[in-house]
Amino acid sequence: MPWQQAGTLAGLLRERLARSPDGVAYRHFVGDAWQALSWREVARRVGRFQAALRNEHLPAGSRVAVMLPNGPDWACFDQAALALGLVTVPIYRDDRPDNAAYVLEHSGAALLLTESADQWQALLPHGYLGALQRVVLAQGEADDDRVLSLNHWLPAQDEFAVECSDGEALASIVYTSGTTGRPKGVMLSHRNMLWNAAAAESMVPVTPDDLFLSFLPLSHTLERTIGYYLPLLAGATVAFGRGIQHLADDLVAVRPTVLVSVPRVFERSAVAIRDGIAKRPRPVRRLFDAALELGWRDFERAQGRARGTPLLAALPLLRRLVARPVLDRLGGRLRVAICGGAALPPDVARLFISLGLPLLQGYGLTEASPVLTVNTLDDNRPDSVGLPLPEVQLRLGAGDELLAKSPGVMAGYWHDVEASAAVIDADGWLHTGDIAAQRGRHWYITGRLKDIIVLANGEKVPPVDIEHALMLDPLIHQALLVGEGRPYLAAILALHRKPWAELAAELGLDADAPTSLADPRAEQAVLARVETALHAFPGYARLRRVHLTLEEWTEANGLLTATQKARRGKLAERYGDVIEALYRA
Repeated sequence: MPWQQAGTLAGLLRERLARSPDGVAYRHFVGDAWQALSWREVARRVGRFQAALRNEHLPAGSRVAVMLPNGPDWACFDQAALALGLVTVPIYRDDRPDNAAYVLEHSGAALLLTESADQWQALLPHGYLGALQRVVLAQGEADDDRVLSLNHWLPAQDEFAVECSDGEALASIVYTSGTTGRPKGVMLSHRNMLWNAAAAESMVPVTPDDLFLSFLPLSHTLERTIGYYLPLLAGATVAFGRGIQHLADDLVAVRPTVLVSVPRVFERSAVAIRDGIAKRPRPVRRLFDAALELGWRDFERAQGRARGTPLLAALPLLRRLVARPVLDRLGGRLRVAICGGAALPPDVARLFISLGLPLLQGYGLTEASPVLTVNTLDDNRPDSVGLPLPEVQLRLGAGDELLAKSPGVMAGYWHDVEASAAVIDADGWLHTGDIAAQRGRHWYITGRLKDIIVLANGEKVPPVDIEHALMLDPLIHQALLVGEGRPYLAAILALHRKPWAELAAELGLDADAPTSLADPRAEQAVLARVETALHAFPGYARLRRVHLTLEEWTEANGLLTATQKARRGKLAERYGDVIEALYRA
């Protein structure tokens, strides 16, 4: 449908209902089976949410927060709020209680839809939540006047109707999951996100026959715009996954045609693939390498960047033997996978593309609703972040910082005029904080202005690139590079337990003894592996010391953002004494 005809994000549902009321809108897992909902059934439930919200007598512009796992109720609550001119404030379901309480307090949310009484009780010690006049629990019962269960809050039935027709109205305040400091509330209008979904779809077309698997949190703007509003625009179906811990099973069960993901999912898969192949007999390894070599050659030929070769005649057989089992684990039907949220290591992209997976990297940020660039199926340079969306203007500023203008750029940060002025200049350019380059038509992100480590000798090191290279080793689960102002680089490395147990046995160490991780033999063995992983980097990028741990960095312990990026400041605090010890000698 023409996005202008929808007018608002809630107008998307109105127009979709008029076009394909009996089409499958959503699939979700209930009990022990996947169930489907039509657009007509979704609209009925949105009408019930809308009536319940109307009964709260909230004026237009009031903020209402949702802290649920991905599912139909997340979407229905959002659509109902938007239709009434309310402002949705998404909160990550697994966010730390203190962070979630801050978002509620800072946004002045009048209502919260959350999962359970336990989740609500966890928020109470961390903020002044007096502005909340209603808390609704999706599960269980409540006995507080302010707290109601969802079943009691929702009326039996009501009709869906779009009462907000202003596309420029504030639709959502999305709090960034920044790696440092308190999150800031990004103010996005209906038009910001509606335009972004339509512009992205013009670059990577979607049809009503497509099936998305939604597993990234809907609180993340990439998933919300591309994995929720875009399918609504195109009439495609969304299957709501059961969470990243069930991703492998859900991929096989759902068999999606479109996947929106972050790089870490593909990085982990790449490590598992390479580790598995390394343990196979030599003839299998040679077949796999041949499939990769010919697969990449075929990709480059299709892109018009290389000539064909008679050897490509063997590619279908090779893919059937070695690539098909890998792709079957992704459902076996993916016609496109879109990767964003962080940098995708080029060798990881090359692996999956060579196996026959159409993998497209894009780039954006919450402040841009979020997509600014994306590769396309017929013009894909995997080491780039692609081409600008229609109406997006890009240029380089001081220090080669990428600056952007687009209809998706936010109005500013909620209640933070100073921060807004710092990121959007007087001429309307959004300062992304990313260092970029343009080569031909494609754009490349080469670093972060604030994430460059400057060693004591003045050498500049991009930590993310080195961390990605380290995490391709099956032993290394997570990595944090340190060395700002220091004479050499060091790293905190969180290890996978099973490979660590194998390495410890080789070294004659007890894998279960905490002292084994600090044993010099373990550090030297890991440094030897690190040397191999970083062989392509300059000499000054060598690691001289490492600290080994089995502690996993997660959202729950505050060391990762919801998009699986390391919170560098929090990690530096957690391991402050350890880091000092790495340089004490």
